[in-house]
Amino acid sequence: MSSIILKDVCKSWDSTQVLKNINFECENGKLLVLLGPSGCGKSTTLRLIAGLETPTSGSIRIENRDVSNLPPVKRNISMVFQNYALFPHLTVAENIIFGLKARKIPKKEQKKRLQNAAELLGLSDLLQRRPSQLSGGQRQRVALGRSIVAQVSVCLMDEPLSNLDAKLRQEMRQEIRSLQQRLKMTMIYVTHDQVEAMTIADKIILMKDGVIEQHGTPEGLYNKPATAFTGNFIGNPPMNILTPDPQIMAAFPFLPLATDSMTPYLLGIRPENIEIAKISGIESVVLATEYLGADSLIVCRSGEQTITLTVKGKTNLTAGDLLRLNLKPEHMHLFDRDSGIRLENSKWETTS
Repeated sequence: MSSIILKDVCKSWDSTQVLKNINFECENGKLLVLLGPSGCGKSTTLRLIAGLETPTSGSIRIENRDVSNLPPVKRNISMVFQNYALFPHLTVAENIIFGLKARKIPKKEQKKRLQNAAELLGLSDLLQRRPSQLSGGQRQRVALGRSIVAQVSVCLMDEPLSNLDAKLRQEMRQEIRSLQQRLKMTMIYVTHDQVEAMTIADKIILMKDGVIEQHGTPEGLYNKPATAFTGNFIGNPPMNILTPDPQIMAAFPFLPLATDSMTPYLLGIRPENIEIAKISGIESVVLATEYLGADSLIVCRSGEQTITLTVKGKTNLTAGDLLRLNLKPEHMHLFDRDSGIRLENSKWETTS
């Protein structure tokens, strides 16, 4: 059963349409990530679900209720904001139970919920501190605690980790995922960080320019991108999107020629699926290398195109070195040059 359903949701401000026919479902107890670059509409979508904005058209259902025009307080949800939204003059305990007081929950029940949340989040020794006396990670836990004590089944998160450093982000996303699974919460999580999305999501909705570019599992988006944009956005380092020039066509003669039945296309290949060839391959020159520890990143130039590949360990290559590159045929992806839409294998075959 789906806990959250958006059907044909559109949002416009004056003559500017920012969301166009958004359709998706988030199942009970699942973590759905809205992913995309700045300005794609992901936070607007979340605000519509929360009731902070009203859709221009379409419907939003939460737990089988049409909430399209209901205020936030009647949607039975909790929300964690990017800036934590903590009251600086209140203690940790007061911040966590603030919403319970506003709803006039009995004091005995408030205390019980506070203790449970504090133990769950490791805040028991910090309840009398104020936000200014906490680290970024501790403030985030307080915001999570406020969401937990509300005891609602749907939680919305708007880029909750963007103010934290890299190490703390990793720790906190693991905690959020563990917490979501333990409490069996239905969660919609907004981020622009594809690594964050890939590591915590059950499903990802990738957005671009107010529309859904692709919706599926992290593995599905990575292994079978529906568009060139998806291929380039998902993955770190991103997929190479190449124009099949004469050198590429000569190195891989099984690639289809653009004909009346085969439109011009783009070739996608991930950096880990490119090898340094000993004899034949695409001629290229090294522009730069980056040592990442377990791997090294090599950026090359072939004709007018830049190609990135990864190799294990540290490389001895330096800028100016000449290479031949072999692209693994079984990992090639073809996309229509104009629309960017994936061309299925039935439209082309490798004979290598």
